[in-house]
This record gives sequence, C-alpha cells and structure tokens, in this order.
Amino acid sequence: MKQFLISNFLFLISYFTFAHPGIGIVKDNSGNIYYTDLKYVWRVSPDGKKEIVVRNVHTHELYMDPQDNLYGEHLWYNGERLDTWGHYVWCLKNTGELVNEIESTEGFLSNYSFVRDSSGNMYWVERFTLTRFMKKSPDGKITKMAEGKFGFIGWIYSTPGGTIYFTESDKLQKLTPDGKFTILADNLESKTTDFTVMGRNYSSYGIWTDASDNIYIAMIDAKKVNRISADGKVQTISRSNSLWTACSGIFDNDGNLWLLENSMTNEVRARKISREELTNSSETVKYFTSGTHLFITILAGIVIIILIFLLRSVFHNLRTKLKYDPA
Repeated sequence: MKQFLISNFLFLISYFTFAHPGIGIVKDNSGNIYYTDLKYVWRVSPDGKKEIVVRNVHTHELYMDPQDNLYGEHLWYNGERLDTWGHYVWCLKNTGELVNEIESTEGFLSNYSFVRDSSGNMYWVERFTLTRFMKKSPDGKITKMAEGKFGFIGWIYSTPGGTIYFTESDKLQKLTPDGKFTILADNLESKTTDFTVMGRNYSSYGIWTDASDNIYIAMIDAKKVNRISADGKVQTISRSNSLWTACSGIFDNDGNLWLLENSMTNEVRARKISREELTNSSETVKYFTSGTHLFITILAGIVIIILIFLLRSVFHNLRTKLKYDPA
C-alpha cells in the first residue's frame, strides 16, 4: 500500500512538472512574433496573419538567433510503466527547413539551454545545496559564472550582453558577467494564495526587457505583469481579472508589447498591447472579460478551491498512511 501511494504521489508531481505553462515567445528581424502553446509553435506576422510553423512539439522555451533561426525542443513522458522522459532539440532554419539540433535522447536536456546572449553563449542553473549559474560558449566550453545559496529559482533571462536576471521567491536579482549578484527588487508581490506545488513559489514566470532596459516579469498567480526600473521601482503595468494570465512577453519592432497568455482551460494566445496604451496612460492596462467569461472565472475559482481542499485531504491521508502503515 505504501509503495502504491508513493507511486501515485510521484506521478502527480510529474504531471504538474509536465503541465506547467510555457514562456516561449520571440521575434525575428522582420517583426514576426513566434510563440508556443505546448503543442504547436505559431507565427503572427506584422499584418496579424497567424499560422503554425512547427507542429507537434511540446516546448516550453524558444530561442531566435540573430540570423532568424528558431530553436526549441520536444519533451515527452513515456508513461507510468517505463516512467522515463525523452527529448530532442529542433531548429527551424530561416530557409524554412526543420532539422534536429539534438537527436532523440532519454531524460532531460543537459548542458544545453535556450537562454542565450547575442554572442550565442548559453546560460542555465544547476540547483544543488549551492545554486550554480553555468555558461556554455559557442565553442562548447562550460564554465561556472557564480554560485550561492538561494531558494527556488525558476526561469532565467539573459540580455544581449550576458547579464542574467532571475527571481527567487519575491525577489528580482541580477547576475553580471563578472559574477556579481545584485538584488534589484525584494517585493514583487507574486502570490495571491498559500497553495504552491511542493512549497515552491512558481508565480514568477517569463522575464524580458525593453529598449530602455526596464525589466518585466509575468506573475501568473497574481495575474499581472510587473515592470522594474533600473532603480528597483516596481510598477504593475498589466492586470487581468479573467481566466487568462500572462506567462511571458516581448516587445516587437514598433514598441508594442506582446503577452503570451494561458487560460485555466489550457488555451494559449499572444495578445498585443499597443505602444500608445503603454506610454499615453499612467494607469495600469487592464483586461476585463465579458459577462460570460466572468461567470466562467467565478465557476473556475470555486472548482479550484474545492480541488485545493481535496488535495490537502489526500496529502493528509497520505502522510497518515505512511506514518502508521508499514506495509
């Protein structure tokens, strides 16, 4: 019985790991926007035309190199019987040819990242007792940029010059190429509930910057986007009261903001906020839904509350069973 409960508990954790929203939204030199919905990669042209460019790929991240070659991965789970994962890395060439950068491999990506600077250096985090920030140069050399004791670190972002931004709970931190850490903001107000997966705060998602080097962070639990200036001032520039929430974003060639948004029904879309909306108003850009969506939001909220109580009950029973049942 104990092994059965542990097996199902681990499967639940694997499900949450696999199902979390993607942050992949990038642009090319012509102003096309590309984003992932965890099944397809879509392209939105400057005139608004939308089409699928890569099919049947479960990729959370995307990278567009300076030559307009698009990179992503396909990640899959092989089922409870095998209980293994697999992946490959693909590249959509600027010629339209789709090729594999890394062939099908068991497990997760290792020593490879879609977080890159303009020189092609890759960056990732190794999470141990000491958190290590790693760098891989285009010639394949791997070096440790810096290390330190941190709480859970989620997605990271690199500027073209190789400065790394990352969040640790409610903190935004910066790591410069010389290995120095700086806390830019220590109160992002990222959580609206006490419920997190395995006690980790997953609210801080995609990070990006604008032409003035302001930093933007999508806060999925709080359903808002924060802008952090160079002096650490935090301002909410977009908020949703609907079942949609921003997961990441990017500015296009005309200064419009494109938000990658995910719904509670697992729909994904890219929504444009015009440059005028951002610059001509000091108020938060809000997205309100119709009455139908508002009703669905309320209903979904009730369902989530019920699920939270059910999950807490399951975990309580699991702890009790493991404590008193040695079988």
